Amino acid sequence: MASVSGKTDPVVRRIAITDVAEALAAGLRDFQAAPLYGLMFGAIYAVGGLAIVLSVTVLGLSYLAYPLAAGFALIGPFVAIGLYQVSRDREAGRTPSLRAIWASIRSRSELGWMAFVTLFIFIMWMYQARFLMALFFGLNASFVTLQQFVTVVLTTNEGLLFLLIGNIIGAALSLILFSLTVVSFPLLLERDDVDVVTAMITSVRAVVMSPAPMIGWAAIVVTLLIISALPFFLGLLVTLPVLGHTTWHLYRRIVVPVAPAA
Repeated sequence: MASVSGKTDPVVRRIAITDVAEALAAGLRDFQAAPLYGLMFGAIYAVGGLAIVLSVTVLGLSYLAYPLAAGFALIGPFVAIGLYQVSRDREAGRTPSLRAIWASIRSRSELGWMAFVTLFIFIMWMYQARFLMALFFGLNASFVTLQQFVTVVLTTNEGLLFLLIGNIIGAALSLILFSLTVVSFPLLLERDDVDVVTAMITSVRAVVMSPAPMIGWAAIVVTLLIISALPFFLGLLVTLPVLGHTTWHLYRRIVVPVAPAA
C-alpha cells in the first residue's frame, strides 16, 4: 500500500505460535554463531542495570531496587539494536563488525526518537511506583533496607495491595511499550523510508493482527529478563542476545520485505 508521500507503507502479516518458536530457534543460532557480540551487548545491559541498582542503594533508596530492576526490562529493545544489526548482517551473508553496527545505528536518527519513547515510559514506570508508595505508605515513606521494604510489602495489607496494583499498572505500561517497539526498532534500522510514527503504528498493527503469539512473546521476554536480572543481572549476558536476535527474526516473519528496485 502506498502512502500519500509515495512511499510504500510496511505490510504486516499474521503469525502463529510456531513462528515465535522458529524465530527463537533462529535467534539461538545467531547467538551461537556470533557469541562475542551477544555477550558484549548483554554485558552492557547487565552492567547498566547493576549500576542503577547500586546507585540507589548508595543513595539510601534501596527500596526502589525492585521497581527499577523490573522496569529496566523496558529498555531492552533499545539496547538490542546492535543485535538486530548482527542478525541482519548474517542474513545478508556479511561478516558482522562493530564499525558496521555503529555506522548503521548512527545513520538512523529515528532510532534516537524511539529511544526517547522508551525512556519516557520507563520514567512513567518509576513515577507510578513512587506515587503508589506514597499512596499506600504515606508521603514520607522510606525504608532503610530493601529487606525492610520487602517485608512490609509481603506481610501487610497495604503492601499486598501496593504489589497487586503496581504490577497491574506495570503490566499495562509494559504491554504499551512492547506494542510500540517490538517491530519499530528493527523496522527503522532496516528501512530509511519509514518514520517513527509509521514504525510505531506498524508495530501496534502487528500486535493487533496476531494478539496471542505477540502477547505470548511479550510474556516470554519480560519473564526471562526479570529472571535473568535476579542473580546480579548475570543471566542477561545470554538472555538479552538470544531475545534480541529472536526479535529480528520475528520481525522478518511479521513485516513483508520491500522488493528491490528494478
